[in-house]
Amino acid sequence: MPSKRIIVTGGSGKAGHWIVKHLIEEGYEVVNVDSRQPSEPLCRTIIADLTDMGQVITSFSAFNTGSREPYAGVIHMAAIPRAHETPNNEVFRVNSMSTYNVLEGCAILGIQKAVIASSESSYGICFATDFFEPQYLPVDEAHPQLPEDSYGLSKIVNEATAATFHRRTGMQVVSLRIGNILCPEDHAGVIASFDHPEYRQRVLWSYIDSRDLAIACRLGIEKDDLGCEAVILAADDISNDRDTMDLVKEYLPGVSEFKREITGRQTLMANDRAKELLGWRQRHFLEF
Repeated sequence: MPSKRIIVTGGSGKAGHWIVKHLIEEGYEVVNVDSRQPSEPLCRTIIADLTDMGQVITSFSAFNTGSREPYAGVIHMAAIPRAHETPNNEVFRVNSMSTYNVLEGCAILGIQKAVIASSESSYGICFATDFFEPQYLPVDEAHPQLPEDSYGLSKIVNEATAATFHRRTGMQVVSLRIGNILCPEDHAGVIASFDHPEYRQRVLWSYIDSRDLAIACRLGIEKDDLGCEAVILAADDISNDRDTMDLVKEYLPGVSEFKREITGRQTLMANDRAKELLGWRQRHFLEF
């Protein structure tokens, strides 16, 4: 019977809360490893600095005390969550070193599966000094990643780190290139901004509900034989009430290459791989 014990890093965060909540509802024994306590405790929390290798090993090993059941895996969400709010070098140091340490900790302790948080920001559009358009639409995993910010760079490094550990140990690592995360309480504000599509131009009007992210994280642990994959995770629809191609024509007029027909309010961030590899399907939509 598959293990039902799992570690979540960053479970005290906005999205991490929903991941922990979902896993508990699915019958998992969860421990949260974070730098702070959550506002709503749902499981055991261990306070640790994930940029310190010793603290990673100690906190992951502490969860193992008293049980011989192996870990199902680690879901690594802990990070500085965006660019330009923390010094650039600190964003890069924390995000890249914590991911290295988490995966090294998994390797040392024999944990065979991990899901890590990459980002649509790795494509570089979101935090670019001067906005630039994607080379083609919809954006898929093969689209060039062209960040100029340390946050996007850290995500590319983390994906490379995941590939390194997979080659060394055979560890299964799924890097989710996560779209703009919306928790349930965020929906109303996004809907209220529909008259200003320019507000969400830099994320290409993509979004992912935190509850659908939680499902994808769980599937990334439960599925076998995935190897090492980077996978876009975005909703099927966009975060605006206009047809997608209307927005493209107005806000992305220079894009001339389309990998497929885009109809209705269809996403500009292709999520086909998430569906194919994980069996993921969107459950939570913007309702307006």
